[in-house]
Amino acid sequence: MKKLWLIYALVTTLFWGVWGALSEIPAKAGFPGTLIYVVWALTMIVPAIVALQLVGWKLDRDKKSVWLGLIIGFTGAGGQLALLTGAIVNGPAYLIFPIISLSPVITILLSVFFLGEKAGWTGWIGIALALIAIPFLSYQDGTTGSGGYGWLIFALIVFMAWGLQAYFMKKANGVMKAESIFFYMTLTGLLLAPIALYMTDWSQAINYDFNGPYLSFGIQLLNSIGALTIVYAFRHGKAMVVSPLTNAVAPVITVIISLLIYHRFPHHFILTGMLLAVFSMFLLSFED
Repeated sequence: MKKLWLIYALVTTLFWGVWGALSEIPAKAGFPGTLIYVVWALTMIVPAIVALQLVGWKLDRDKKSVWLGLIIGFTGAGGQLALLTGAIVNGPAYLIFPIISLSPVITILLSVFFLGEKAGWTGWIGIALALIAIPFLSYQDGTTGSGGYGWLIFALIVFMAWGLQAYFMKKANGVMKAESIFFYMTLTGLLLAPIALYMTDWSQAINYDFNGPYLSFGIQLLNSIGALTIVYAFRHGKAMVVSPLTNAVAPVITVIISLLIYHRFPHHFILTGMLLAVFSMFLLSFED
């Protein structure tokens, strides 16, 4: 199917967009970010089982596949852990997220120079609009901040990690099954869970009611399913197109749902980003 990559990419943007809008609920209800990471790692098991079932539990276990799988897994899970435990808790979110959401720049540059990917003029315009849209969509008129710039180091770590992950995900799709890639993503996420548990402040009051771990599981499952479908999107599509598309459009969904649920009217910067992202999605859909 010629546009199969687009279907998978749109599923990812939909699930990640909904996940983004709902993900703050457990945290605001008293369930710490470190434990949200652990819950996220556990939700990865569900789509991993489904994916492996589809290929008859055949796992790529050669040396190259294992190394690529671990690189993809640790860059993804490590970025998630750094985001939840190092960046957000120490710095201003309105500066952190614009930095992190520009990770497709890393993916695009690496894909052009090392994978030899090319795009038509519609693709390049779509990519440019998506990259322009990301900082607009990430705009927050927050006024809080914190002393020092330690948060910036963590934000840059996430920025680099997720950009590298997308590049290696596309690279790995040429030598191993997408299902195996996701298995290693799940494995590494679980391997880092003990670190998150160790970092948890157990002296604070932790919400174990439905709107804590249980609601968090359902919300994080959306993230995990989106992570699986983006692996398939990279299998069938160009990394330099898939990466900016998903990073630009998912926040549009997040903003719309947040507006409906929390009655937040988006800033005119965000509205501008929404229009740019929708137009970029239209142009990128013409890419093979």
